[in-house]
Amino acid sequence: MAGVNVKSEIKPLKKVLLHRPGKELLNLTPNTLEELLFDDIPFLKVAQEEHDAFAQALRDNGVEVVYLEDLTAEVLAADPELREKFLLQWIDEAGIKTERYRKIIFDYMQENYPDAKDFVLKTMEGINLTELHTDKSNSLVDLVSEASKMVVAPMPNLYFTRDPFAMIGNGVSINRMYSVTRNRETIYGEYIFNYHPDFKGTPQYYSRYNTFHIEGGDILNINEHVLAIGISQRTEPDAIDGIAHNIFNDPTSPVDTILAFNIPNNRAMMHLDTVFTQIDVDKFTIHPGIMGPLSVFEITPEGDGIKVHEINAPLEQILEKYIGMPVTLIPCGGGDRIAAEREQWNDGSNTLCIAPGRVVVYERNDVTNAVLRKNNIDVIEIPSAELSRGRGGPRCMSMPVVRED
Repeated sequence: MAGVNVKSEIKPLKKVLLHRPGKELLNLTPNTLEELLFDDIPFLKVAQEEHDAFAQALRDNGVEVVYLEDLTAEVLAADPELREKFLLQWIDEAGIKTERYRKIIFDYMQENYPDAKDFVLKTMEGINLTELHTDKSNSLVDLVSEASKMVVAPMPNLYFTRDPFAMIGNGVSINRMYSVTRNRETIYGEYIFNYHPDFKGTPQYYSRYNTFHIEGGDILNINEHVLAIGISQRTEPDAIDGIAHNIFNDPTSPVDTILAFNIPNNRAMMHLDTVFTQIDVDKFTIHPGIMGPLSVFEITPEGDGIKVHEINAPLEQILEKYIGMPVTLIPCGGGDRIAAEREQWNDGSNTLCIAPGRVVVYERNDVTNAVLRKNNIDVIEIPSAELSRGRGGPRCMSMPVVRED
């Protein structure tokens, strides 16, 4: 199944892109947690078991699972010149500026990782100074650096494949991400969408080289005509302007309305999908903190440009207008303040809908999951003791590639 097709958040999921957590998690240390956006260090072995259970739950429900590392490896294995280009770019984006280190790292990667998949996994894991066996006498830096120094930082957030890029209809947004550590992750998307036989030729609505930030967790396909994007800590209004122009100017895109939701700028509501997520034709899970009137900007095409109209109304009213029917909003934690805060921290409203009324959730959010069942939602629970330490739920960990229309 080639190409991409995602025109909703709820239609039956046919193909999804994941990344199985790898050794990049072993390169998290207490003093790098903050810059690498983690609150704690997951136990890799268990995180992988939980992730495999997630992938299996998807397969059991008829979803084809493809992995970021495999697609990238297929691209690089097919063309040694492309592999070399990728490697030089990766070294550059890792901030390696001196010629000496660039050459050492280039040779190290080419000599030690001939297999394309091992090579890709290593680029995700990062490189420790001790691995490079550089001759110590050559530079003062080597003599004074701690052996535990990461010469190339790891990319531990990669198992949240939702954010580096986002499918919009039959196109893709390859995002410029908010933090330095995550911005490097989008290199894999660049190579997959430019060179992989299944994906090249996909319309690209945003480039990782743009100035303004946008992340996939802020992008929700309401239906084929309406796209919702969060203005959040990680997505800037200018980015939404830019992506709107590109989507409206693509004759193959049916999207004619973009709703920009202005959401509170805090950790609990980092992305739009932590605030509300569609789980059935007329049902959404929501963060209770968003119940009041919201500022939403309706963006529509006008001539060669765009027209922006501000709407101030409760979320329910806004959604009803664009979905065309009454909606039910299901608060995370069932409205219990403490349960909501606790389960929101563990992504209680970050569900992955794989068919209308059928969602994958973390089993730990038992209050929210019970409320979902009471609302006739088919709930598929996956283990999450370690995965949840990265502060992202099943929606964050998945990038739908194809949904049925």
